[in-house]
Amino acid sequence: ATALACTPSYAMHLAEAAVEAGRVPHIKLKAAICGAEPWTDAMRDTLEQMLNIKAYDIYGLSEIMGPGVAQDCPYHKGLHIWEDHFIPEILNPDTLEPVGPGERGELAITTVTKEALPLFRYRTKDLTSIDYTTCECGRTHARIARFTGRTDDMLIIRGVNVFPSQVEAALLEVDEVLPNYLMTVDRQGNLDTLEIQVEVEERFFSDQMNQLQSLTRKIEHVIKQALGIAAQVKLVEPKSIERSEGKAKRVIDKRKL
Repeated sequence: ATALACTPSYAMHLAEAAVEAGRVPHIKLKAAICGAEPWTDAMRDTLEQMLNIKAYDIYGLSEIMGPGVAQDCPYHKGLHIWEDHFIPEILNPDTLEPVGPGERGELAITTVTKEALPLFRYRTKDLTSIDYTTCECGRTHARIARFTGRTDDMLIIRGVNVFPSQVEAALLEVDEVLPNYLMTVDRQGNLDTLEIQVEVEERFFSDQMNQLQSLTRKIEHVIKQALGIAAQVKLVEPKSIERSEGKAKRVIDKRKL
């Protein structure tokens, strides 16, 4: 096999297993096509370095056609949406009015060639922006930016809008952290609480408690800078957060809202 197609979180799981088993030099993979969940450029870079491959972002949804509605090229400056089959629009999710090029909103798609279940201005719930300029690769199809989240997975914590992708991007700035985390949102009295379990490298689980405390404070500072709210960080051992072959479960919301 020279190509891999799966969710980015599962690709990272496979990469971790390959590194641990010492199999990376023997793997013939050249590319990974990953989709179905939000991921960041930092996560892409980590995956490419671990497996010595090129990783690409793909977008699709079952109601439209499944994977292949849009995909990025080697320049990674947006996903080319195939306008000979789909008409994309970016809408304000509150007013449903179209927004301008480069402005973030909810992606709506009208199918052009689909026969069994044609759809008109189907609201995807995915938040992105659109660019109609010609890509450096020469393609003239419109490009949609990497998704920052969905209108229905956005968390409002203490009045602040939070997307799991923001947490991932912040954590990947910390060298000691592995790309696996779990957010737990709860409410104590009238105050929302946010706990983030973070996997860190095995070498940090030592008898030196002050080292772990220092790393915890470092991560909490990075999270607060990224989100604008404080979170309680709990360091956990590698592989202690459950892996999934499907979409990674990143959030547990215990609030009764």
